[in-house]
Amino acid sequence: MSQWSKRKDGRENPAINAGPFKLRLPFIHYRFEWPDYFQGLLMCAVDLAAIPLIIELLGMPFEAAMAIVILNGLFYLVHHLLGDPVVPGWITPAIPIVMVYVETFAMGPDRVKALMAFQLMLGLLTVFLGLTKLATKVVNLIPSALKSGVIIGAGIAAITTVFKAGGRFDLFPYTITVAVGVAFYLIYSRHFNKIKDKNQLLALISKLGIFPIILLAVFIAPIFKETNWPDIAWGFSKPDFKVLLNEYTVLGVGLPPLKMFITAIPTVLAAYIILFGDVLQSQAILEEADEKRPDEKIDYNPNRAHLIFGGRNSIMSFIGPDITMCGPLWAAMHVVIVERYKQGKKAMHSIIGGSGSFRWGTNTGLLLLPIVSLVKPILGVALALTLIIQGFVSVRIGVMESKSQKDLGIAGVIAAVLVAKGASWAFAVGILLVFLLYGKNFFKDGGEDKPNQFNIFKK
Repeated sequence: MSQWSKRKDGRENPAINAGPFKLRLPFIHYRFEWPDYFQGLLMCAVDLAAIPLIIELLGMPFEAAMAIVILNGLFYLVHHLLGDPVVPGWITPAIPIVMVYVETFAMGPDRVKALMAFQLMLGLLTVFLGLTKLATKVVNLIPSALKSGVIIGAGIAAITTVFKAGGRFDLFPYTITVAVGVAFYLIYSRHFNKIKDKNQLLALISKLGIFPIILLAVFIAPIFKETNWPDIAWGFSKPDFKVLLNEYTVLGVGLPPLKMFITAIPTVLAAYIILFGDVLQSQAILEEADEKRPDEKIDYNPNRAHLIFGGRNSIMSFIGPDITMCGPLWAAMHVVIVERYKQGKKAMHSIIGGSGSFRWGTNTGLLLLPIVSLVKPILGVALALTLIIQGFVSVRIGVMESKSQKDLGIAGVIAAVLVAKGASWAFAVGILLVFLLYGKNFFKDGGEDKPNQFNIFKK
């Protein structure tokens, strides 16, 4: 019997309390939202974009990489099932930083072990911060210039990855150019934002995130002869869990040595700084939604979120090390879900139902061979598109993180070092510069500069 229908206005959806978690099952504790489910069927194409990256970095066969994507997809479900009302995703801005780190190790078992050590360290750190509720305090201790530099550097690294010699732009120049142009127009253009509400088709396109652009790429790439036309296959996906477990996990390569855990620390810290920004973004979006829907009380707990995505990263490091990592938020789709939620109870009964149904949909899509085979030729384009958009967002957010002109100057140096030499050198240079320029004001935002002197950000 459904319990969700008995929710009183102003209350949370029913749940089974389990310590810091709130267990909710589909159809029982929340209404299944079919529009979000069907949208998820299509948007699984973005999850699949991780495959070419895994293949490139780890030398993994397509079917084994597919197994990692499916495992990660199953763990996406844990968020809403345990009470976290978000659409989870990758730690996208941190991907280039991790790429730079793992590429310092030889292709093969050493590189797999390095990624394994990194992901386990990141997972354990976030679980610890979730248990102790120290996340905010730890992040606030990091000087703004250092945070700004890491985030800007991550953005630049993301774009550099696409446009470097032999990168994805060289493989799909025309497709990426058209796809990125259309994507930026649809997502960031003031003109499109004005006209979309006057046309139902444009309004629908705006709510589908980057999927319409990926679908466009399916047709553009063959036209420009950058790929073949999709060879649509029927049936179900065939992930190779045997190869994954025997050749790319602890069962096949063994545990990483202690040295790898130590060398991973700077990259882990850099990734966490970026990750924490996603947590804050999740909270801000849901607080806005809560104001629009007084009929449901939304319970977003950052500490609970830390436990969930920290646990995901820890487990995946053993059974399927993933270069995209297990993040707290898929920002684009989370916004799409929340916007539909704001339309009222008839449109979406509960935010848990919307985010959960969407992720049930992506998991179903990953298993359907017609969808996988349709987008397989342009997965590299999908990844390039994701990295470029994320690069744009990261640079913008990173600049705003600086509290003074001096902060921004330091951040620029840190970002450049991060791209050229990796997180370890970036942290070393950043700490030295902040100390030399600010001295005893090391932990004060903007050092001796006042925020109102930062004229370039005045409205």
